[in-house]
Amino acid sequence: MHSRTVLVLGVAASVVVPAVTLPRLPHVSLWPVLLGLLPWVLGKYVLCPLRWRVLTDAGLDRRWHLRAYAESELLGLLTPGHVGADVWRLHRLTRAGLGRGDAVMSVGMDRLVGAIGLAVFVGFAGAALPTRMLLGALGVGAVAVAAALVVRRVRPEWLPSAQLPRPRQLAHALLLSTGYQLSIAGLLLGTVAATGHTVSPLAVLGAFGASQLAGAVPGPNGASPRDAALVVALVALGVPWVAATAAVTLKAAVAWLPALVLGGVSLVLTRRALRAAHHPQLA
Repeated sequence: MHSRTVLVLGVAASVVVPAVTLPRLPHVSLWPVLLGLLPWVLGKYVLCPLRWRVLTDAGLDRRWHLRAYAESELLGLLTPGHVGADVWRLHRLTRAGLGRGDAVMSVGMDRLVGAIGLAVFVGFAGAALPTRMLLGALGVGAVAVAAALVVRRVRPEWLPSAQLPRPRQLAHALLLSTGYQLSIAGLLLGTVAATGHTVSPLAVLGAFGASQLAGAVPGPNGASPRDAALVVALVALGVPWVAATAAVTLKAAVAWLPALVLGGVSLVLTRRALRAAHHPQLA
């Protein structure tokens, strides 16, 4: 989890594996990947930041959230379990003047709503395992509420000053989360189709939801237990091993393109602005 060598090997695997496996397949076309990538970029870099903004009472505009989220995605790809994304979002919120407790609640609520949205969305596809995921997310929420009650009595100064999101905000956030889940399904369908195979969209949703249960064990993007579980789930749907491995690693590899373009450029501009603010003579 903390080894840089393992991280580098995982990132390399997500790029090398599709390059090695795709030429061995009888039929390969990258057009389905591009068709699936477009809605996924919209879901990841527009709908997800807007969901985060709905759950954050910080008075920051949409552009700020779009940029901060894009930056966090690039750092998330570079860290096991995507933990770097949350750390960077916390950093950006506190830099913007939000209290640490409020920043933690903002990112935590966004993660919780995303997990519930995924479980509910995939549950509608008729999968059995995501029901456990929904119960798990609700269990985490119950534990969080119990912990907040204890902290309120013992250390009230640790609690965030902002109010919890209202039901209308939660409903709005869940709707945005549903749109994002649709975009993930589209990207996965595109990468599977690129290998010359087709699967039912509902089956893909079930496979993706089931693989999320392995996300409790962090790992590098493209070579994590969650990715391995997704390969196994696709094989169970009738996709050959080589094609399933190529599709999952290709899905992880193409995620670097928008992360480098959108997140990388924004991260450079943000760091320059911070440096200029600390050292005006360099501006």
